Amino acid sequence: MDLLLRDASLVDGTGSPARPADVAVTGDRIVAVGSAGTISRSEAKQVVDLDGLVLAPGFVDIHTHYDAQILWDGDLTPSCWHGVTTVVMGNCGFGVAPTRPAHRDLIVRLLENVEGMSMDALNAGIDWCFESLPEYFAAIDSRRKRLNVAAFVGHSPLRLFVVGPEERPATPGELAQMCELLKEALDLGATGFSTSRAPQHQGAYGRPVPSRFAEVEEVFELAGVLGDTGKGVVQAAIGPGLFIDEFSEMSVRHGVPVTWTALLARAERPGGALRTVERAAALPGEVYPQLACREIVMQINLADPTPLAEVDEWKEVLARPREERRDIYTDQDWRDRARQPTLAKWAHRWASVSVQETAAHPEAVGVALDALAEERRTTPFDLMIDLSLTDGMATRFRVVMDNDGYDEVGELLADRRTLLGLSDAGAHASQLCDACFSTHLLGHWVRERKSLSLEEAVWRLTGHPHQVFRLSGRGLVREGFYADLVAFDPDTVGTKTAERVYDQPGGADRLVARSTGVEHIWVNGVPTRVAGEDIPDAGSGRLLRSP
Repeated sequence: MDLLLRDASLVDGTGSPARPADVAVTGDRIVAVGSAGTISRSEAKQVVDLDGLVLAPGFVDIHTHYDAQILWDGDLTPSCWHGVTTVVMGNCGFGVAPTRPAHRDLIVRLLENVEGMSMDALNAGIDWCFESLPEYFAAIDSRRKRLNVAAFVGHSPLRLFVVGPEERPATPGELAQMCELLKEALDLGATGFSTSRAPQHQGAYGRPVPSRFAEVEEVFELAGVLGDTGKGVVQAAIGPGLFIDEFSEMSVRHGVPVTWTALLARAERPGGALRTVERAAALPGEVYPQLACREIVMQINLADPTPLAEVDEWKEVLARPREERRDIYTDQDWRDRARQPTLAKWAHRWASVSVQETAAHPEAVGVALDALAEERRTTPFDLMIDLSLTDGMATRFRVVMDNDGYDEVGELLADRRTLLGLSDAGAHASQLCDACFSTHLLGHWVRERKSLSLEEAVWRLTGHPHQVFRLSGRGLVREGFYADLVAFDPDTVGTKTAERVYDQPGGADRLVARSTGVEHIWVNGVPTRVAGEDIPDAGSGRLLRSP
């Protein structure tokens, strides 16, 4: 054997109790799993004594948006710092392929508005060496990758590629062409098909993203391609005409697993998410609501007011280039139209909105915006705009967007009918950092809150996505499986405070968070982290192809 991992506390991803064990690896595969001390050291080229550290399958992040970042960051930071060894990108119907040269600007602007990505970073960082999906897969396959990568086919770029920018239903011929391109991608190993009907998904120039112009039957037809080929998963962001009843019908009609976003526990509607789980569980089919294990907290500034797009008047802002958005905020007519709808829509949020970063108004940092507005005899809406205008649009506001029903989140994490996801890693980079969800789960919900056991948490991070996404040979510590492994200290594993860095192409900023307690990582049998330190330029990750 090439590698022997000794004296581990093995949590194998099945949900079974932890046990003392040794694990042997040859090449990229696990070749033996035995009780502690039963595998001879003399047969191993290298021995790593884990001294009781928890050894688990490498974590799987099923909901990322690394489609662009992977073209300039083969390490896929910060996910790689948190025990993640496999990421699934292309969620919510978004991605960068297929894309015709004429549509590149539309795709970039879509990712800027919907996923909060920096246009400067996208324009500087994307190497448009591809147009078709096969060419994109080839580009990803040939690049150095620290992690394994699986990719959905996104509905919006697929639709833009075939239908063009026209905002209309597809013709039968266009739908047939989309189905053929999807089948080609599935044959190449795409992990499935993703789409969105979410009203807040406003793309280039503030217009609805292309997938929102599709009739619901178009989504069903594309899902049918997965059923016909027997390959892949459907992932969807919910919206009009596409919710649990339709997902049940889709899964039953086509025999495909469906996962949807997002199941959110809201403080102002206690028990609502659990009731949704109960309703969905009463329906037939293989359908999994995706759950986040962190409050969804964003740091936004009004140069990029994406979260406010759920209010129609703010869509007018997103329709304008960033450099022109200040002009809208100084337009009294727009402010008069936008004030009441914004105050009403965010009525439950103003108490949890505060100034996070500002050079011009340090006295306002950390004060709830509704309290500050009352003190200054204005509204939170007007105060947010006025603070921004007098700070060169640089003021950042901390906004608790969702998933703030704390006790209910704990109950949902213990409910096996939900699927852990929604990190959004690679998206909203300057606004949030939830790529640390895995270490947050282990540190906060397991060790501190004791809402679920260590074994159950590891199953959520590994064995459950193995089951739902049909990840062949990954997600369990088992003989014959790939040696994607992480060793961590259960007493110290966790997440550090997020920090702002300026390391994106074009000097764009983002938030990143480091981990604690993650000591060793192996990807396909190759070490990528040793004794808490990353090995520079590790590149044993692969483009995963569905069997």
